[in-house]
Amino acid sequence: MPADQAEPPGDAALWGCGDRAAFGDLFERHVQAVWNHAYRLTGSWAVAEDVTSATFLTAWRKRSDVALVRESALPWLYTVAGNLARTERRSSGRRSRLANRLAEPAEVFDHADSVVDRLDNEVRLRKVIAAVRKLPKAQRQAVELCLLGDLPIADAAAHLGIAEVSVRSHISRARTHLRAMIEEAE
Repeated sequence: MPADQAEPPGDAALWGCGDRAAFGDLFERHVQAVWNHAYRLTGSWAVAEDVTSATFLTAWRKRSDVALVRESALPWLYTVAGNLARTERRSSGRRSRLANRLAEPAEVFDHADSVVDRLDNEVRLRKVIAAVRKLPKAQRQAVELCLLGDLPIADAAAHLGIAEVSVRSHISRARTHLRAMIEEAE
């Protein structure tokens, strides 16, 4: 790197600044990863956008109270996004049950190929997410952070407070369980 170009500040430096510009840089650095994680957890583009927005709003509000793991904001952001996605899933289930009791919803069909492809992908993703939800807690957390969230195993281990080998073991067992559940469903 040329001497006249300084290395960009790390997450901890941006997190600790407390100003909007620094937080904006942190947002730009991680928004796509958080949105991808939220989409993998929810299977819905719109819900993933809402979860991502709420995650960064929570981060802004709690930035002075949170210590980052390994100087990275991603583990904490992924955890917040996961919690918000679970809350949204419970809320949408309640809304759905209420709507079913009130009246049968009208079905709307859109025959555009791109919409059909997107829905097919979302259905497949929801099946995988449903299978992930059935995993034991330790395996589910490892899968959500490492496989769905693309977090390095070392960071996930630090965030979960367990050894890296334990995270690898949880992921291996989870893959075996997931294969069996998906084969059984098909």
